[in-house]
Amino acid sequence: MSELHYLTATELAQLIRTRQVSAVDVVRAHLDRIDQVNPHVNAVVTLVADQALQAAETADAVLRREGPAGPLHGVPVAHKDLADTAGIRTTYGSPLFADNVPDRDDVVVQRLRAAGAITMGKTNTPEFGTGSHTVNEVFGATRNPYDLSKSAGGSSGGAAAALATGMVPLADGSDMGGSLRNPASFCNVVGLRPTPGRVPSHSETAAWYTLSVPGPMARTVDDVTLMLGAVAGFDRRSPYSIKEVFAPEPEEGVAGLRVAWSPDLGGLPVDERTAAVTATAPAVLERLGAHVEQVELDLSGAEEAFRTYRAWFYLLAHGDKSGLGPNTAWNVEQGRGVTGADLVRAEVARSGLYQRMAAFFDTYDVLIAPVSQVPPFPVEQPHVSEINGEPLPDYLAWMRSAYWISVLHAPAASVPAGFTGDGLPVGVQIVGRPFEDARVLRVARAFEQATGHGLRRPPL
Repeated sequence: MSELHYLTATELAQLIRTRQVSAVDVVRAHLDRIDQVNPHVNAVVTLVADQALQAAETADAVLRREGPAGPLHGVPVAHKDLADTAGIRTTYGSPLFADNVPDRDDVVVQRLRAAGAITMGKTNTPEFGTGSHTVNEVFGATRNPYDLSKSAGGSSGGAAAALATGMVPLADGSDMGGSLRNPASFCNVVGLRPTPGRVPSHSETAAWYTLSVPGPMARTVDDVTLMLGAVAGFDRRSPYSIKEVFAPEPEEGVAGLRVAWSPDLGGLPVDERTAAVTATAPAVLERLGAHVEQVELDLSGAEEAFRTYRAWFYLLAHGDKSGLGPNTAWNVEQGRGVTGADLVRAEVARSGLYQRMAAFFDTYDVLIAPVSQVPPFPVEQPHVSEINGEPLPDYLAWMRSAYWISVLHAPAASVPAGFTGDGLPVGVQIVGRPFEDARVLRVARAFEQATGHGLRRPPL
């Protein structure tokens, strides 16, 4: 009980519900932890301490009078600085919005509050979530808690670092090209990219865009599952939101499941340190009774589809802005070059890939593969420029192992898989059939319970 900040959200919710601890005690413990470690990692960029304490006092009073408001009653949560939060500064990591204070909450924020969670503040992100390295001109870089000289990943890097260091037990994020999965891998926590539509979002200009999704992050799979249950669900303002009510699979373990293992997702370069860690994952699942088979994947078309739709989206979302940072500006310029013929080719490529993977998942229940092609890199380095001596053409190319999966319309989780020889975290990616988020979480939980890698805390 002396380290409330490292209890899970599931444990905290139970302790608060049974009044063994108060929400005020829990919030104070996490505020103390933020004071202690945030100056080292720069994960929480806008803190609302007074508001959080007031909300905790209200939560305790409501609990005494009426009972719990929801499954997350009194549990602290942090929101990515891309998510609008009413009355709380939301910068999107951009100097253009350094003083922006929205008047409404995003859907995921609304649902977390409705479930009883208490907002602690906002977590760092690169400008408009552009890239898998969390640095911006407003707040600077977020550092990896396992090695402060390294990147925390991105674009939900602030969320991942805050979770790893015990500043919050839950954090929301978003993922277009790996932004929930990559920082989870870099920071030894769990991130889930849900099936698009599982967690709805609103857009006035790109309501049908399915590559970017909001989702949950936590230190354990059980907490990710708990959080997903709170934020998932149909919303008529999202045209592809899923009506099915999310529920965990009743079965446990992986015995009898058919698991495909791809060490390189069909020929991608993978740093030998990352490869050595992820290569241990198949044996873990085999010991648990799964049937594991190494496969040769054909993800051709994923590259063209992702880059075309990403570029189109950036032009749509940011083409009217001046003063953008270099990465966002580069993406917008890529969008200016997209033609109707490019969109035709991208749609054909993505459709063909979807059908090939539908046939693939007739044979296999899940696919496991590396999350990232590299371990955490130096925080001063803008991006990865080469892997195993192979030069990369631009700042996006090192993220292919994540963004190729984004094109599949499939759920994918990053779960701690171990550490490199110099103590840097590495995650394994678990990919399931579209709409089978519960199956992905079932496999992730079995892997987590069998290995215990997520229990290793950073040396702060």
